[in-house]
Amino acid sequence: MTYGTDYHLHTVYSDGKREPEAYIEAALSLKLKEIGFSDHLNPSGGDLKWCMDHEKLPEYAEHILRLKREHKDIAVRLGLEVDYLPGREKETERIINSLPFDYIIGSVHYLGDETVDLGPEFYLGKDIDEIYENYFNLVCEAASTGFFDIMGHPDLVRIHRFRPEADITHLYGMMASAFAIHDVAFELNTNGRNKPLHDFYPDRKYLHLFAEQGVPVCVNSDGHFPERTGQYFSEAYDLLKRAGYREMAVFSGRERYMIPF
Repeated sequence: MTYGTDYHLHTVYSDGKREPEAYIEAALSLKLKEIGFSDHLNPSGGDLKWCMDHEKLPEYAEHILRLKREHKDIAVRLGLEVDYLPGREKETERIINSLPFDYIIGSVHYLGDETVDLGPEFYLGKDIDEIYENYFNLVCEAASTGFFDIMGHPDLVRIHRFRPEADITHLYGMMASAFAIHDVAFELNTNGRNKPLHDFYPDRKYLHLFAEQGVPVCVNSDGHFPERTGQYFSEAYDLLKRAGYREMAVFSGRERYMIPF
């Protein structure tokens, strides 16, 4: 039986729809071994419709730490999903060192002042090849900072199904190399199935490039509802096995451990 974990879940502290307890109940019903909460936080503050208010961070952490103490039936992990914003390194470092996190997910949502995921309007009238180049370069830059334990939805730029004309195999090879060099894991994020993309992040046809370079991986739902906890995990683990993976990354106290699956 797979040692099931889901480290990418959003609650009412950011743009999730329920309290953490509801996600734990869902995880227990799925017989997951670990559950991790990683509400959105933007180092600059960001849009509070989907980012945590910085003033709520201590309350959020204490809530999850209390659940960690209370639950002996599942390992509860305290995480955070932090936007990578060039020029905001000091704020990012201060945030991730401020509390006893088990892991930090680093994500790229912004290219400049605009987000790539909130609507297709971002892509209209633009050079899609250039957008992909810029996006992948920024993800690699984020990985190089050492701030993050897991790179979240590393090709989120695919979300609205705009595709470059050029072959982009080299971009995935570059990303896999960057993750390997900087010793950062990535997630196979199943939430893309609920988006216009209708597939996982990153693109399944390039998973073998990450496996060949020995990049650690975990499977996450990026769930914003308890019902999406652990969603599509059987398919995700099957994909990873076919790509060459035989173990997955788990986290505690910002330390990574590998467990066979």
